[in-house]
Amino acid sequence: MDSAQENTHASGHERESLRDRLPELAFAFGGILATGAVVALVPDLRHAVSLALHGDLKGLHEQFKHLGAGGVALLLALILAHAVLLYPTEIVTATAGFVYGFLPGLALVTVGWLASALLAYLLGRALGRPFIHSIFGGRRFANLERAVARGGITLLLAVRLIPIVPFSLTGYVAGAVRVPLWRFGWTTVLGYLPLTVLIAYLGSQAESLSVGDPRLWIGVAALVVLLAAARFVKLERTPSEPT
Repeated sequence: MDSAQENTHASGHERESLRDRLPELAFAFGGILATGAVVALVPDLRHAVSLALHGDLKGLHEQFKHLGAGGVALLLALILAHAVLLYPTEIVTATAGFVYGFLPGLALVTVGWLASALLAYLLGRALGRPFIHSIFGGRRFANLERAVARGGITLLLAVRLIPIVPFSLTGYVAGAVRVPLWRFGWTTVLGYLPLTVLIAYLGSQAESLSVGDPRLWIGVAALVVLLAAARFVKLERTPSEPT
């Protein structure tokens, strides 16, 4: 087969592959557009997203404090929106603890962040590796992709336990490289739980904590330990592990 025939064959294969992936791409872009539309059309959600994007913890507290039970649906919608609109996850977790109390708030955000992570995973799986690369290119992403592609459980737990990469980015990469869904799900819950517990508890105690309160400094120390531990996570050399 000469080079012209090879190029024609390759081009035909690419078109066929693209046709096969059209339903997945339609799902991904449809989900992204639907998320943007819902955020734009629902005033309370639009306001909450704006506050989260600006890191306005006090503003979120004030908004949710006056919503009562209806705020639960808004909170879950805000968490799901994170699969498309990236903002600090801790600000919403702390708000849930502040408004609903430690245990109810913890339960809400645990379910919500798992759902958001799975949505990010499905988006990454539908869009595929090349598209994700084109959006989030860069050395850190490439390192994370190589590590996650090996399926290392330790790595999947570490990127949740230690806040070294954006929450949804891990889902995009895991979906794009076809990490098994079950493995991704349970490592997300187990890995993210310690930080979620800590932030939800600090949020629930926000009105009673003071600068001299030992609970505050214990929480700060725990966060510092997690951040310091990130220096020991080697994304480029994580060994493969069984499920």
